[in-house]
Amino acid sequence: MKTYDFIGIGIGPFNLSVAALAEGLEGFTSLFLERKPHFAWHPGMMVPDCAMQTSFLKDLVSAVEPTNRYSFVNYLVQRKKFYRFLTTEQRTVSREEFSDYLSWAAARLSNLAFSQAVTRVSFNDATQLFTVETAQDRYHARHVCLGIGKQASLPGCVSEQSDRCFHASEMMLRRPDLKGKRVTIVGGGQSGADLFLNIFRGEWGQPAALNWVSRRNNFNALDEAAFANEYFTPEYLESFSTLGESARQQMLNEQKMTSDGITTESLLAIYRAMYHRFEVLREQPWAHLMPSRSVTHIANQQDHSQLTLRHQLDHGEEQLATDVVIFATGYRPARPAFLAPVAHRLQLDPDENFQINTDFTLNWDGPNSNSLFAVNAGMQSLGIAEPQLSLMAWRAARILNRAHPDEPFELATTPGVIQWRTQQPEVQGQERQRTVNSVLY
Repeated sequence: MKTYDFIGIGIGPFNLSVAALAEGLEGFTSLFLERKPHFAWHPGMMVPDCAMQTSFLKDLVSAVEPTNRYSFVNYLVQRKKFYRFLTTEQRTVSREEFSDYLSWAAARLSNLAFSQAVTRVSFNDATQLFTVETAQDRYHARHVCLGIGKQASLPGCVSEQSDRCFHASEMMLRRPDLKGKRVTIVGGGQSGADLFLNIFRGEWGQPAALNWVSRRNNFNALDEAAFANEYFTPEYLESFSTLGESARQQMLNEQKMTSDGITTESLLAIYRAMYHRFEVLREQPWAHLMPSRSVTHIANQQDHSQLTLRHQLDHGEEQLATDVVIFATGYRPARPAFLAPVAHRLQLDPDENFQINTDFTLNWDGPNSNSLFAVNAGMQSLGIAEPQLSLMAWRAARILNRAHPDEPFELATTPGVIQWRTQQPEVQGQERQRTVNSVLY
C-alpha cells in the first residue's frame, strides 16, 4: 500500500481546487477519491440561463497561483474561445460554462481516482498514519481532507420523494413533464428563482398553474454591494473566527442575503416575464408569488397533493392543491459513516458540528503532525464565505500550507479597507496563534 502525504475524500470544486494546487508541489504526493464514475457538479441543477454569483477569476487556482495551468483563463485559451469570451463582456459566467471548466480541469488532473467509494477511515497511533479504505483498495495518508458536500434538505413533512415531490437538485435528472400541471416551488433563494423562471417559460412544458412559496417576507435581492463583498475575504474570515458564538450567529443572520439572495438580473427577468404575460398579453394570471409561508403538511391524494401552508406573519393556514411540488430548500451537513472509527476522537460544538479552525483542520485528539481537514463544513465558525466558491483557491492553499512542511503558498495581502475589530482577543493555543499569524503577516 502506497503512503500519500495527502488524501482527499470527495471531488467537488473545493477538493478539486486542492488537487489542482497540490499536483504541482514537487515531492508532495496526493490522491483524491470519488465514489462517482466521473466528475459532475450538481448535474440536477443545470437548468438553462443560470449565472454564477461569483467572478470567474475566483476559480480553482488564480487567487493564489494565477500561472497555474488549471486557471479559468487557460481553460478559455485551451477551448479556443478566449476572444469570443472577452467580447461577451461577462462579469460572471453561466453555471454550464463553469461546470464545463471544472470538468475540463478534472479530466487533466493526474491525482484523481473515480469509482472509489470510501468505506472506512481509521488512524494508527503507532505508525501515525490514516488508513483510507474503499471497496477496491486501502491507502495510507499523513493527512485527510473531507470534501463530501452536503445532503439535500427537505421539510419534515416530506416522507418520500417521487416525480410528484422532489428536491430541486434532482430537476435535470428527473426532467418532469409539467405540461398542463399545477406546479409549486418551495424556497425563496436563487435556486427557486431559476426554477420559477424556467418553468414559467415552459422549459418542461407549459404548466396550468405555477406557485412560488417562500418563508421569507419578500423575494430578496442578493446583496452585492462593494462593502458586503468584504465578507468574502481572508481577512474577514480570520476576524469572524475570533468572535463569540452569539456574535457569530448574529452576523450570519445579518449577512444572509450576501449569499442566499437572488440576483437582480433574475428578479428583473421574472418580473418582466410576468408583466409581459399578464399585463401586455392580458392572460388570466396563472402564476402566483406567495411569501411569508411555510409548508407544514403534505396530504398525497390519488392524482395530486394537498399542501398546508402556514403564514409566518398572520399565522393563518391555507390549502394549496398541486400536481408537482419542488423543494428548493437548500442543503444540510452530512456526517459520513466512514468516519466511525475516528468519530470518538473528534471534538464537536454544542450543535454536534465539527469544531473547525482557520486552517480548516478539525479539532481532534491525534498528533499535531497529522490533520483531518474539512471543506464546506465550518460556516458557523468561519463565516458566510465558507460554503461559497469565493475563497476556494485561498482555502486550498491554506490547507496545503498546513499539510506541507514548507508552506509553499504566499498568502499575505494588503490591509483591507475595513478595520473589523478594535482589538483582537488573545487566541488560545500556540497552534491556533501560528495559524492566524501566517495569514495576517
